[in-house]
Amino acid sequence: MIAHHVLFWLKADTSADQKAAFRKGLQSLEQIEVVKTFHIGTPAPIERAVVDTTYTFSLLLFFENLAAHDVYQVHEIHKAFLDEFRVLFEKVIIYDAVS
Repeated sequence: MIAHHVLFWLKADTSADQKAAFRKGLQSLEQIEVVKTFHIGTPAPIERAVVDTTYTFSLLLFFENLAAHDVYQVHEIHKAFLDEFRVLFEKVIIYDAVS
């Protein structure tokens, strides 16, 4: 399995409507056939020094293997999401892990 965890920091001037559209865009990624597990989140209200709550959205996907991950990266739905929403990104960090 491959875990693909993406943390998005949206620009400070991103409106509530833009955030709602962004979330809807993230939800479209669940349609990609190689995605096995899908989760969208926002920072949990946990106050501990080791917990980062500065991001805007978290996307956590699981793929069966590296080949499925690679299919996702070039999939037309993923490309469309990036084309539409990358203008809202202030910062993005990705953690990919294999089990």
